[in-house]
Amino acid sequence: MVRKRYVLVFLLGLLIAETRAQSPNALSPQEKKEGWKLLFNGRNTAGWHTYGGKPVGTSWQIDQGALKLNVPNRVGNKAPDGGDLVTDAAFTSNFEFKAEWKVERFTNSGIFFFVQEAPQYKNIFDTGLELQVLDDAIYEGAKENTHRAGDFFSVANARLREVNPVGQWNQIHFVLKNNKLTVSLNGFSIQEHDLTSAEWKQRVAASKLNAAPISKGNFSGRIGLQDWGSTVWFRNIKIRSL
Repeated sequence: MVRKRYVLVFLLGLLIAETRAQSPNALSPQEKKEGWKLLFNGRNTAGWHTYGGKPVGTSWQIDQGALKLNVPNRVGNKAPDGGDLVTDAAFTSNFEFKAEWKVERFTNSGIFFFVQEAPQYKNIFDTGLELQVLDDAIYEGAKENTHRAGDFFSVANARLREVNPVGQWNQIHFVLKNNKLTVSLNGFSIQEHDLTSAEWKQRVAASKLNAAPISKGNFSGRIGLQDWGSTVWFRNIKIRSL
């Protein structure tokens, strides 16, 4: 009898785990209690628009509960009727962000933070701090740079290279609290920065963001998803204030 009970408990555990695995883009009771909010509901692009104020383009599609930039043939910088996406809402400093992403072979994309939509910033990458999302095979054989997955583009390298294979999901955890910025990828700490430090300021001054709001200490704005002309998926995008 005891053995049967253990078997039933085990099967119930498997069922719960399977149910959770099949239900992305949902908040657990604990997450709701902690103040997490979904930025993507898994059904449509509500809460998002194309950088610059236009509606979401048709190349951004819903694919099995994921937000997919559909580019059957890699086209370079932008997909036909695509464009970089940003959240309708803007966020101030002291927040925690999570998301999952996966890529195809040679995909190049990114997640932007602190995006300011203004006429003087023609492109999302003129204003937002970009956390690289891509297949590192693009740079196979090249010297180390700040363009690989988990890097802050042109600003800082990831401490570790812990990217899952092409076609598998990767988990990002981004925390900004009291000017301390940390990022984890698949459970590994890959970025740690004091945004008030001389080192960080020097990094930004030497980067392509030397005229962006973050160069002046403005760490607020929208979250963005990059269209760089190749297929990418995002899901479980969520945020909470700290």
